[in-house]
Amino acid sequence: MEKRGDVSQIPEDRRVRYVVQQQTEIFDGKRLRRAMVRKTVDHQAAAARWLLDRPWQRDSHQGPPLEPAAEFIYRLHPPCAATFRERPVTNACTHYVQHAQNKQKCAINACCWTPEARRLITGATTGEFTLWNGWTFNFETILLAHNLAVRCITWSHDGKFMISADQSGIVKYWQSNLNHLKVFRAHQETIRDLTISPTDQKLATCSDDQTIRVWDFESPARAGEIQGTPERILRGHGWDVRTVDWHPTRGLLASGSKDSLVKLWDPKSGKCLTTLHAHKNAVVKVRWNPTNANYLLSGSRDQTVKLIDIRMMRPVQSFHGHRREVTTIAWHPVQEDMFVSAGYDGSLFFWVLNDPEPVASVANAHATQVWDLAWHPLGHILVSAGNDTYTRFWTRSRPGDRMRDRYQRSSCRWEHVKLYAPEEDPLVREIEELEALQGNNSGDGVGGSLLDRHVTVVKRKRTSALTRPPPGLDTV
Repeated sequence: MEKRGDVSQIPEDRRVRYVVQQQTEIFDGKRLRRAMVRKTVDHQAAAARWLLDRPWQRDSHQGPPLEPAAEFIYRLHPPCAATFRERPVTNACTHYVQHAQNKQKCAINACCWTPEARRLITGATTGEFTLWNGWTFNFETILLAHNLAVRCITWSHDGKFMISADQSGIVKYWQSNLNHLKVFRAHQETIRDLTISPTDQKLATCSDDQTIRVWDFESPARAGEIQGTPERILRGHGWDVRTVDWHPTRGLLASGSKDSLVKLWDPKSGKCLTTLHAHKNAVVKVRWNPTNANYLLSGSRDQTVKLIDIRMMRPVQSFHGHRREVTTIAWHPVQEDMFVSAGYDGSLFFWVLNDPEPVASVANAHATQVWDLAWHPLGHILVSAGNDTYTRFWTRSRPGDRMRDRYQRSSCRWEHVKLYAPEEDPLVREIEELEALQGNNSGDGVGGSLLDRHVTVVKRKRTSALTRPPPGLDTV
């Protein structure tokens, strides 16, 4: 019988695996188990480097030089740095980091970061809150918050209170340490969305009962009663109201319904200001731009996302790319002109305004529907919650990361690949061969992405086919 520490009798191809296994096993007094090495995404190093480099940077063109090699990781800056804000594609979080799943497997309907961004809170169909660490993404605690499925979670702007709503129409207030404060019934049917005014004095909820209700945040119900007393009831939608969002600076509400209409409301008078016929199917999400509040984004089941400019009261751009219904959208917290959308097929698309094609996409981010998206306040991590019981964490690519591996399953723009992927990456060689085949993109007028080039080439072929005269009518 060979000894446990003797590795001379073990084949050479298995010897390294055996030694590593012996080193990673620890004894905790009960059983021999293997230690788990967790991935960590630490934003402090990038923030510290940015604070050191910022004094001598007069403009965004004096940023640190980055090469597609792992030696340049320490030069990365956070997304709020001017160097990265001018290149939105670099802030696309397509690198898979970790997934989280409750012990009791169930769909995750809502997720949000805590105000200090150190933890993530998810709401499940079992009515439970689950807290996950924001750095190592491990489980911290679980709390039974509602009797039925949690539908939406949001924080007040001062970060002192968290508000949640469930499928039975109940709204609950929570402190930052998850102590329960208040409960009242806002609707008789399922609450689909809720939002808080910029002053944290009013609360708005929407439900399947075709109404939007505005509440006083401090006293939504009379003392000793669970039935709430709304200040205003906004009526005008002809079907279930699926989403509502408060303007970042003004007293203005935007709502979307299954009647395919987007409406703007005055919460003080309760009147409908205008109705926008922007979609052909149910509107599932509307979100104001947190930086430029003139822009309103709406996602619909007609597989499109529309950008609405309230100064003109009409859609100014349409984003087509989803093959199934759009389920949720989220603006980037730092990048003014960038947002992400998720589809019914579990795909993620990253968009930049004034660009008709997505700058990056993840085709199979989830096995089924994605119900909610949450950006880290710094913008370097994206969280997606899906119907497949998983909560997935995505981050930016780092210099030297390969663009096609088990952690990178996206299709990105060429500038994104050129910045981060090493020269020996097969994708880089494939793109260089494509450029050489297309004439190095010097004078052909083709766009800067592979998708743009492909579309342009196809259009040219179609144009030449249409302009070519039919057989027998060739001109001499």
